[in-house]
Amino acid sequence: MAITPEDPAAAIAAVIGLRRLADRMEREAVERAVDTGWTWQQIAQALGVTRQAAHKRHAARLRDRGRQTEEDRSR
Repeated sequence: MAITPEDPAAAIAAVIGLRRLADRMEREAVERAVDTGWTWQQIAQALGVTRQAAHKRHAARLRDRGRQTEEDRSR
């Protein structure tokens, strides 16, 4: 049985905090993967999504930070 706060507001706040943490961890992991030469296909497979979904979620942010995959550089 899961341990959750009795107060619904506290439980919802905890969920939001966990989602933000998970999103940040995903962004950092994808950035490291790109920096080490992973393709969008490899990243997508690791995330359990399509290549297109991974690219849509992360490519613009990475490009803004000066990071791109070899795939993106060759386009």
